[in-house]
Amino acid sequence: MKKRFTLVLIKPSHYDDDGYVIQWFRSAIPSNSLAALYGLALECSGQQVLGDDVEFDIHAFDETNTVIKDKKIASLIKNSDDGMVMLVGVQSNQFPRALDIARPLRDAGIKVAIGGFHVSGTMAMLKDRDPWVQKALDMGVSLFAGEAEGRLGQVLIDAYNNSLEPVYNFMDDLPNIEGVATPLLPAERVHLTAGATTSFDAGRGCPFACSFCTIINVQGRVSRRRSPDDIERIVRENVKQGLHSFFITDDNFARNKDWEVILDRLIELRENDGLKISFIIQVDTLCHKLPNFIEKSKRAGVKRVFIGLENINPDSLLGAKKRQNKITDYRQMLLAWKHVGIVTYCGYILGFPGDTPESIINDIEIIKRELPVDLLEFFYLTPLPGSEDHKKLHEAGIAMDEDLNKYDLNHDVTGHPIMSRNKWRDVYHNAWKTYYTDEHVETVLRRCIATGTSPGKTMFFIVWFKGCIGIEGIHPLEGGFLRIKSRRNRRSEMELENPLVFYPKYYFQMLRKQLQWISLYTRMRLIYMRVRKDPKRLEYMDLALEPVTEHEEERELFGSTAAKNYLDIVHRNEKITRGEVV
Repeated sequence: MKKRFTLVLIKPSHYDDDGYVIQWFRSAIPSNSLAALYGLALECSGQQVLGDDVEFDIHAFDETNTVIKDKKIASLIKNSDDGMVMLVGVQSNQFPRALDIARPLRDAGIKVAIGGFHVSGTMAMLKDRDPWVQKALDMGVSLFAGEAEGRLGQVLIDAYNNSLEPVYNFMDDLPNIEGVATPLLPAERVHLTAGATTSFDAGRGCPFACSFCTIINVQGRVSRRRSPDDIERIVRENVKQGLHSFFITDDNFARNKDWEVILDRLIELRENDGLKISFIIQVDTLCHKLPNFIEKSKRAGVKRVFIGLENINPDSLLGAKKRQNKITDYRQMLLAWKHVGIVTYCGYILGFPGDTPESIINDIEIIKRELPVDLLEFFYLTPLPGSEDHKKLHEAGIAMDEDLNKYDLNHDVTGHPIMSRNKWRDVYHNAWKTYYTDEHVETVLRRCIATGTSPGKTMFFIVWFKGCIGIEGIHPLEGGFLRIKSRRNRRSEMELENPLVFYPKYYFQMLRKQLQWISLYTRMRLIYMRVRKDPKRLEYMDLALEPVTEHEEERELFGSTAAKNYLDIVHRNEKITRGEVV
């Protein structure tokens, strides 16, 4: 009889401020790391890396939509001949939760490994060992830094032979990802995400050098990519399972050197083969300068696009080495997406050195009036472990919060040169309220109708954003449908609540929140219906939708001292390019 090796892959969530795991009946963002590792594990099984007398039993769980019970996980391993648990794609804010999952498993003698951005980022950027990483090593957990393509088989062989290394570090040897195993998750797992959306990366690496970014230090600054054949295979394998919605997780798909041939292949699948597929992508603010990029994105089935706008202050962008973001291009870029009817999400960072509560709110008001953004989501400027910002603060001995759970871009974790921590927190919450007023929601919906962008979908996402922040107290990127709380899955440093206290409170909160969600949706729906019934809705025009003209510099967007100085530099460079004397 063949032996059975059980591999359990878990993507951890992280804790809310009350110490409970953030998880949902249906979560929002699919895990690419989980799909990639599951595909690699299937490949290792097919290659019989443990010998032809060993068969694999592979399980994949995303904790954002699945309650993880350590005894059940341990029983999966113990009911087979051998096995191990891998905690995959673990970000810094998820690391405390990953350790809490690993601890009882290690106590039960289960082999455990942790990989992901925190391990990889700290090993790439810090000279000394990160204390949280050291906690994992002290627990007997193996650590994996780098990417698993071509390496997972060796880890599984070591686990089978009871010879796991404490650390597998491949940060200096990033693999080619063309022709490797197909990222894949079973359909029943994918259906636990909203819209049954799955994910894959078409490429890795980003050429830019943003100081707050961890991507460039974990995945490198050289473009590594899958071939169009790889992408077609990924899409077709998922369509076979009845899955048609995809999140392409490249941090910046526009910098993938093969973006055009990939989009051409997706267009072919849609227009020639009749596949009903749709995509979400992430891009930079220069994407509109690539000929045909936006038009082909539309034909390929892109429905939503996330754009790292980050700020409208040139000094802040320069200080963060975000030199590629040019505020002179913002309106033209956003209008290009509007003209093809694709919903735009724009990330906006609060807490650059020159920010004040007054300047932040003033900038948001300018954005509301002059930029045709659909959804704006706010983040704290956070020195994420693995970023240049974190390295500089660490080496300078500047205080940063020791609790990794807070490094989720939704908490302040260090001081600000001008604002107190309380003022920073206040303006962060005020930023959401300032942008998502009922009046501006109506403006956004009117812009959608006038430009052919779906007002219904936009309204849905506005409800999502307002509700996650205002009702759930959670960033929209971590949101979902119907919050689940497991009494026993509370942070290890916190006491378990008495069942007689926990359950009545939990069900009361659930009822109260659902009523708040219904009230919010009803209010937004009434705004939507009012806009839809306006007989002049197609004639709507405002400052943000006006075509770009040679008088752009007269706008308030360019009224600050920093913007004027930036324009002086732009004009000087233009004169040099034209050969004029400066």
